[in-house]
Amino acid sequence: MTLSLSRSTQEDYRYCEAIIKRHSKSFYYAFSKLPAEKARAVYAIYAFCRTADDSVDGSGSREERMAALGRLAEDLDRFRYGQDPDTPLWRALRDVFSRFDMDFQPFYDQLTGQRMDIDFSQPADLRQLEEYSYYVAGSVGMMLLPIIAPDAGPETRRRAADLGIAMQLTNILRDVGEDLRDNGRIYLPLDDMNAHGYQEEDLQFGVIDIRFTSLWEAVAVRAEELYDRFGATLGDYSADSRIPVALSAGVYRGILNAVRNNGYDCFSRRAVVGQIEKGRIALSVKAGLRGKTDSAQPVAADVAP
Repeated sequence: MTLSLSRSTQEDYRYCEAIIKRHSKSFYYAFSKLPAEKARAVYAIYAFCRTADDSVDGSGSREERMAALGRLAEDLDRFRYGQDPDTPLWRALRDVFSRFDMDFQPFYDQLTGQRMDIDFSQPADLRQLEEYSYYVAGSVGMMLLPIIAPDAGPETRRRAADLGIAMQLTNILRDVGEDLRDNGRIYLPLDDMNAHGYQEEDLQFGVIDIRFTSLWEAVAVRAEELYDRFGATLGDYSADSRIPVALSAGVYRGILNAVRNNGYDCFSRRAVVGQIEKGRIALSVKAGLRGKTDSAQPVAADVAP
């Protein structure tokens, strides 16, 4: 039986919904299609992750950012033991935990990822990049599983993490120039850069040539492989969650093609999936799922533009 919401709890969830609407239109577009109880839970989880992200993205010193993250970790510890901080975020999360069989570990993994972000250095190889991507993004998929795939087995859990990793790789490939320009960061693996003969100086000058496109595609191919692996387990998700989850994967995967359509210019242009394309992806998702409710098939591959 669905629990009713008090007016104050509704306000707490609206606070969380405003955060996801402001910071991730694509994520909101997909998950707002969930039944209300599940959508609210996703909004609260996103608000937690956004709070963690904001705690390390400020202009303060390393010590100040670590301290802010430490305070959030302390709040999570208190929440875990029933001593909830009295804020809209934590009140909404308490309601989520009362409705779903939530796991605390992914929340702690997310904080580990933020600590890694504070002390970030260019990954030596793709394995290191994927490890980082699990903690900052794959952990989000693990947080969501009790809501959208409550009966998930080990394989589905692994592939949910893969989806988060794929999305993080997509973010990295979209924001190559912005990350370097605004944060002085290079997320592309060093050994891949060396293998393709592409140097940091080339990045600084925004050089787009065969070296860059082959380097970019090496990471993109891996992201697409992870999207496909996730898609093979889509049938394990709750029937009311399959379309929103596949839509989220399809829209995010569409960013890769948007970069390609921009001539791989991820230095001066920000690739987006427009409303018309989102609508096309939504139709493809529904067509791909029609008649497949009893089987797990790689629908994520079908919905990519």
